[in-house]
Amino acid sequence: MAGWFQRRPLVSSEFADFAFDCFAWMLRNTRGFHSLELVVPTDEFFPLKNLSGDELAVALFEVVKQHAGMSHWPCRLERQQRDPEQWVASTVVVKNAPAGPAGTFSRRQEGVVISYNPRLDPASLVATFAHELAHYLTHGFPEEPPGGEANHEFATDVGSVFLGFGLFAANSCFQFNQFTALDSRGWSYRRQGYLAEPDLLYALAIFAALRGVAPDRVRAHLKPHLRGSYKRACREVAARGDRLELLKSVKSVLGPAV
Repeated sequence: MAGWFQRRPLVSSEFADFAFDCFAWMLRNTRGFHSLELVVPTDEFFPLKNLSGDELAVALFEVVKQHAGMSHWPCRLERQQRDPEQWVASTVVVKNAPAGPAGTFSRRQEGVVISYNPRLDPASLVATFAHELAHYLTHGFPEEPPGGEANHEFATDVGSVFLGFGLFAANSCFQFNQFTALDSRGWSYRRQGYLAEPDLLYALAIFAALRGVAPDRVRAHLKPHLRGSYKRACREVAARGDRLELLKSVKSVLGPAV
């Protein structure tokens, strides 16, 4: 009977293996992981004042590049067209209005271009830039991601955690908003990225274990509803001590520096 009350793991064993495999894949193909640190939403990491709109987006992009160890990687930032407004009047909403992606990565004749959706809040912009820079980082790897090319976007989400931006990825994954106007009220939600919150928390726990980041330091910057799940992720990652030791022994094949 006791088995009936056992808590299910935070993530599937298949994803746990995939996350560890992704870290091994990135460690094999990059140099400088141990110079990366956990990026947190503080003035120390983002010393930006009195900026807004596109000026803020450009400044955030440069800061994210710096913390990712990719300041010297040439690329151009491009603003997407603004999404159409869903609310066309106080009581009229356009359902299923098209929305642009949070960001895109592309290689063009003139070089690498990363785009962003101007509707994103600053934290979501950071998560988006980290994801697209992870695309840039992994694009030239000589081997496919774990599970093949079909898994590239999922591996890229893990890549943003690898670069130190797991807090932003987890906090921006699911956004719920309520609104109240003079004659209307309601709610909306938005998903960002390809992995779910538990998956990102598990990847973040792997990063923290490899870099020696204390759980309380991470939890202090997570949204309240994620803190308990992160504690579980840390326990489950710690239980995979064999996989952690294997990651610590992975040798780079002299891929690009980060």
